[in-house]
Amino acid sequence: MGTVVSLDVRGGAPEAVREVLREVVSGLHRVDALFSTYRADSQVSRLAAGELTVGECDPEVAEVLRLGAEAERISEGWFSTSYRGRPDPTGIVKGWAVEQAAVRLAAVEGVIGVSVNGGGDVQLLGVPDPGRPWRVGVSDPLRPGGLAAVISAAGTSGLSVATSGTVERGAHIVDPRTGRSAVTDLLAVTVVGPRLTWTDCWATAAFAMGSRQALTWLESLPEVEALLITAGDEVRCTGGLAARLG
Repeated sequence: MGTVVSLDVRGGAPEAVREVLREVVSGLHRVDALFSTYRADSQVSRLAAGELTVGECDPEVAEVLRLGAEAERISEGWFSTSYRGRPDPTGIVKGWAVEQAAVRLAAVEGVIGVSVNGGGDVQLLGVPDPGRPWRVGVSDPLRPGGLAAVISAAGTSGLSVATSGTVERGAHIVDPRTGRSAVTDLLAVTVVGPRLTWTDCWATAAFAMGSRQALTWLESLPEVEALLITAGDEVRCTGGLAARLG
């Protein structure tokens, strides 16, 4: 997936945790082999080339494409799993894979908390220690090494944090209407919600929209909060974000 995934598991018998960690890491490599658009032999590449049908692909491919279609519907087309007429689920598959990994690890007997970080997009479950919540720093795109906010998972059994922007990777977010790089007033959008599958999609869609339309749309989504930072160093956030800061 072109990024680093880090896994933090608290509690559970060490050998049981190690066994599932090996399983999860193997699964992440398998997802990359299935979905990479940079590998000619991946099922997604072969699907795009017309060498396979969705029915001939592994079931995960159909599942991710189905979830992507739902994200496209909810975002009114601002999120898409196609690029220039070819299937490209890049915008959803990382969040989906990281969420699946976290859920699998959290199911290990005795585990009290899990954090899985895929290139800065994080799925949190449980707690790191009794009475202490997970906390995630949000990078400030205008001040390298600084934080724009700290998100707390206090009061919830599961929380995800996903950021889309141009500072680290350049103009890589595509406007589905034009097929070209999205040009907006935004530098970064951070979305907070229960499931990384969706927050990853919503951050991408919101960035493509631009700050004004994105803020209105994000406010309409249940259980979702967001922080938007513009190139003019303006910070905008949804009404309930303050309850997640800490």
